[in-house]
Amino acid sequence: MNKIFVEVSARHIHLSKEDLEELFGVGYELKKLKQLYVPPEFACKETVGIEVGDKKIEKVRVVGPLREQTQVEISLSDAIGSGVTPPIKLSGNLQGSLGVTLEGPAGKVELKEGLIIAQRHIHCGPNDAKEFGFKNGDIVSVKIEGERGVTFDNIKIRIRGDDKICLHLDTDEGNAAGINKTGEGIIIK
Repeated sequence: MNKIFVEVSARHIHLSKEDLEELFGVGYELKKLKQLYVPPEFACKETVGIEVGDKKIEKVRVVGPLREQTQVEISLSDAIGSGVTPPIKLSGNLQGSLGVTLEGPAGKVELKEGLIIAQRHIHCGPNDAKEFGFKNGDIVSVKIEGERGVTFDNIKIRIRGDDKICLHLDTDEGNAAGINKTGEGIIIK
């Protein structure tokens, strides 16, 4: 059976160095709260406020390490509650995404783009890809069993570095499947 670890990813933000310094001060360095399942990503102690549509969402967790471009990931529920419709995109694909205002303890940043709803995806390294017969960009489904069992379709495979195999869902998807933070699924090709 093709079992896979499932991790629910709450709303969060990836910062560029420039935006980190604008929000927290020149020379500021992120403080690691905990390592996430897929290295090198880690949850940071830092949070920021985001102004989305006509709402402000406080304490959005920063995820490290720093990136080339700042990216904010929210759920569909967040988007509906804020009156905006960000595109569903893979992390890192920000072309055509929405603008958003960020607020930190040292200042504000207005992004012209960067707000997305993250497309569900599976991270895996080359060894897992070989074992499962995946190629980068393949599309699969994953069945979650249990009282709130559901099958998620249109899951893109992302092969990179030493990633551990893991399905990333957003909070809405995790809630629909009855998964609180982590769970397990079965890959269906």
